[in-house]
Amino acid sequence: MRALPRRVLTLAEKLHLDCPSILTALCFVGLQPAHAQTNPVKAFPESEIAIEGGGSFGNYHLFAYAEDRRVYTSGIEYDRHSWGGFLNARVDYVAEILPVVLLSEPAQYKYDSTALTTAHQLKYGADISPIGVRLLWRRNNAFKPYLISKGGVAYFKERVMSPGDTHLQFVAQFGGGMEQTLARRLELRAGISEFHISNGNISASNPGVDLIYVYSALSYKFGR
Repeated sequence: MRALPRRVLTLAEKLHLDCPSILTALCFVGLQPAHAQTNPVKAFPESEIAIEGGGSFGNYHLFAYAEDRRVYTSGIEYDRHSWGGFLNARVDYVAEILPVVLLSEPAQYKYDSTALTTAHQLKYGADISPIGVRLLWRRNNAFKPYLISKGGVAYFKERVMSPGDTHLQFVAQFGGGMEQTLARRLELRAGISEFHISNGNISASNPGVDLIYVYSALSYKFGR
């Protein structure tokens, strides 16, 4: 058998030696798209806007002592899902604007807020609560329980609770509720909370009031 020329052998040897390197490079390049596709995708939307309304049905003494008051509200709540998790719950930043806050109280009352008549009057105010947090559990399920707290200030057109009280009041809410999925981006909420109103002792008279507050809301999700 005739021997192959040295030049052909050299070429064959080079191809043989380079094959493992070529195959390794091709495998690496081929794996790159698959790796890029494994990037995590957010499992929940970036934020929610909720249109809400509620009212109180009773008084009790926790931080304040005024009695025979009711509150009715309407407004918007904003929730941003950017604070990670705690106790297996998703932690949301919460802000609220209530352009309608109606306080029902006795038409006449003493300096200490005690009623002088059974007649009632409505006093108009508005509230903004820029500080709030919500803990939402079971976020990938149809029914999601949560705890929520909000705090801010309210301003009433007239003095409330006492003749010596102020127009400016501080508001705090602490409570919980349930959120139900209606559609891909729609949620229905219902909850109950402590609704506290007082002037924070910025005047000589500060009866304040603690209310049992119930509310419902329809929220729309933004983002993914």
